[in-house]
Amino acid sequence: MPAIEELELDAHRKQLHFDVGALVNKYRAIFGWDVPEIDETLSDRLLFEAIRQTLDELQMEEVEA
Repeated sequence: MPAIEELELDAHRKQLHFDVGALVNKYRAIFGWDVPEIDETLSDRLLFEAIRQTLDELQMEEVEA
């Protein structure tokens, strides 16, 4: 039987997906504004790597707290 925390997360998973997608789109737009001849594949890869690194950093901050 899933833990209550897992059930609660499942109830909000679609919203989490939507919110993270909006964050990605926000930063895609920023890349597009700053660099007129952007390599979209490269900028997406860099963006996702930066988001993953930030998530890892946030997770480590929580573990250390």
